[in-house]
Amino acid sequence: MSRNIFDELSWRGLINQVSDAENLREHLDTPGRTLYCGFDPTAESLHIGNLVPLLGLLRFALAGHKPLFLLGGATGLIGDPSGKDKERVLRDVRTVTAAAEKIKAQAMGFFERMGAGGKVEAVNNLDWTAHLSILDFLRDAGKHFTINYMLAKESVKGRINREETGISYTEFSYMILQAYDFRHLSETRGCSLQIGGGDQFGNITAGLELIRRSRPTPAFALTFPLITTASGAKFGKSEKGAIFLDPALTTPYAFYQYWFNTDDRDVVNYLKYFTLLDQETIDALAIETADNPHLRQAQKRLAQEVTTMIHGPEETQKVLDASQALFGSGDLAAADPATLRAALEAAPTRAYPSLDMVPPLPKLLADLGLCPSNSQARKDLKAGAISINGQRVTAEDHCVAPDDLLGGHTFLVRKGKKNYGVVTLG
Repeated sequence: MSRNIFDELSWRGLINQVSDAENLREHLDTPGRTLYCGFDPTAESLHIGNLVPLLGLLRFALAGHKPLFLLGGATGLIGDPSGKDKERVLRDVRTVTAAAEKIKAQAMGFFERMGAGGKVEAVNNLDWTAHLSILDFLRDAGKHFTINYMLAKESVKGRINREETGISYTEFSYMILQAYDFRHLSETRGCSLQIGGGDQFGNITAGLELIRRSRPTPAFALTFPLITTASGAKFGKSEKGAIFLDPALTTPYAFYQYWFNTDDRDVVNYLKYFTLLDQETIDALAIETADNPHLRQAQKRLAQEVTTMIHGPEETQKVLDASQALFGSGDLAAADPATLRAALEAAPTRAYPSLDMVPPLPKLLADLGLCPSNSQARKDLKAGAISINGQRVTAEDHCVAPDDLLGGHTFLVRKGKKNYGVVTLG
């Protein structure tokens, strides 16, 4: 990455708020600047809402700087009020610690896969706060913050006037704890920049205030925009909830499909936000989207790039093979069984003890909801609209042989190009 990282983030539309833009840009002209971004372990996995800051750390690493991936082992026990309309439920130490370890492994695996292994270091704020006494904390950090200053922060203002919920002293003090992290890293690691989502600007600038008041040294804040969709839907949510980076929580197939289904109005911005593609490539995809939106070339590239970044090229290829087998001319028997199951999660399913118990094909088609009646099923069979495991079937008395089963226990019934039913045995 030859250009100044500040300029790189600017053309991608990734700069939302900056504490001192002109001086920060100049500061980043010198390689090796240390910066950090915090991730509280509020779940067992990161989700795609975390991708912008995660990629932010990667971009800084590839630009020759020294990013720190900060795990909120301490702050995760407190709860950040930013963007929340009510108090978080406090989680016990064991749960938070276990989640932090999972997220650390997930993030470090990502950086390794993206060629930044050893360039991004993980740190945990519990390491420097676990033995900090309340008296030392109040005397050393609390004395530098007035109540008026804290009340002016958006994260507090959004809650202070809610009589039914309000804000506890625990969450009220969160910004000071985060500020303490920034000062600690400034003192011990020479950290001069904190990055984060747009809702974190108040917390980050609290760190600047603590550094300025106690041990003045150059320090900056930079936030990324909070992503919204053109349709008004919440970014990062599907019908089943959040889109997680953990394949056990969101399958690679579902992950790929989320990106592939991106609105034409959003896809160019998402290519800038969520990929490492250069400006020339993205501009070409923007032209392709404008000229031939039905081909969805930008969506395909976006889905492939992000899925490969998170799950690796092998899993991405499994998704592509399964999609080709289901909706193209690929071989169903050669597709990865787990990926096929993920692709067909929403398809109607019928289970039978054995092949002998499967009803005649017209009734099966009606039971799966692929045809409205047995008589219509017979017409669709005669018309050549039905296939089993990718092979066209026209006979009403067609029987599936044991050798035809996928994975030894499944076969797929399709009507037309995209209407599927799944039959499982045993």
